[in-house]
Amino acid sequence: MNVHILEMPIDFGASRHGSDMGPSAIRLAGIKEKLESLGHKTYEHSQIFNTTTQEYEEIGNPRAKYLEPISRACVKLAQNVEKICSDGDFPLILGGDHSIALGSIAGAAAFVKKQNKKIGVLYVDAHGDFNTPETSPSGNIHGECLAACAGYGLKELTNLYYDGQKVDPKDICFVGVRDLDPGEKKLMKESGATVFTMSDIERQGFPAIVKQITVFFKTHADFIHVSFDMDVLDPMFAPGTGIPLPGGLTNREALLLMEEMAATNKVISAEIVEVNPILDVRNQTATLAVSLASRLLGETLY
Repeated sequence: MNVHILEMPIDFGASRHGSDMGPSAIRLAGIKEKLESLGHKTYEHSQIFNTTTQEYEEIGNPRAKYLEPISRACVKLAQNVEKICSDGDFPLILGGDHSIALGSIAGAAAFVKKQNKKIGVLYVDAHGDFNTPETSPSGNIHGECLAACAGYGLKELTNLYYDGQKVDPKDICFVGVRDLDPGEKKLMKESGATVFTMSDIERQGFPAIVKQITVFFKTHADFIHVSFDMDVLDPMFAPGTGIPLPGGLTNREALLLMEEMAATNKVISAEIVEVNPILDVRNQTATLAVSLASRLLGETLY
């Protein structure tokens, strides 16, 4: 397979600096070499979007901070993702904060829409990212990105790249959730999204949850975009994230999930976000990101 590694070194969507260095850390952890060892041919895109740092940009709307530079970056990303998918290749996007999902999902959805097919999104995250400007406590766009893809929020975000909803919320599956704001929790329930929280995982066991996820996508999507936020993992395994929360997935659970998603043969694009080298320990979070991408792209233990 031809795998295009798209680096998106931006952290406009979050309050905490450092995730803009995530793509570099994942590159240094050997993502290219690992994927090539699996037989893939890799193409690196390290200059998709050149931007200044937060300090040199205007915050703009306090309910959707840095809307202009985020939108500009995500439109460029969407263009790249759509073209790569149209060529029959695989876009692997490295963040950066989770606001880049606006571009990656829009690009994949644009490709799928032209095939008259349906896209589903597996959202692996401790958070819902399903706020709107009215419900967001912070105004950070990384907490509003998936809601916008589902058609909720500012028109500048819901209509990014092309007008209208990018994914039906009924075709979104969350896993690993353990920190939701009241407003986004209400909207997630109303939207019809499928949500597997860490409590569900504790009650049922992770293999049972993974089986439900794969069954969900058999009936809800022709193609899948995987959006993986490293903060879904317990800080014991991934300390280098912007919002580390105890009680998350283990590294074994996350690797199993990626293997099972690969086995669906429906995943056409993916992103790994929120690696923050400033907070990491010996680059272990970036190294785990490489392992996750490898499992999603065909690596097995035996």
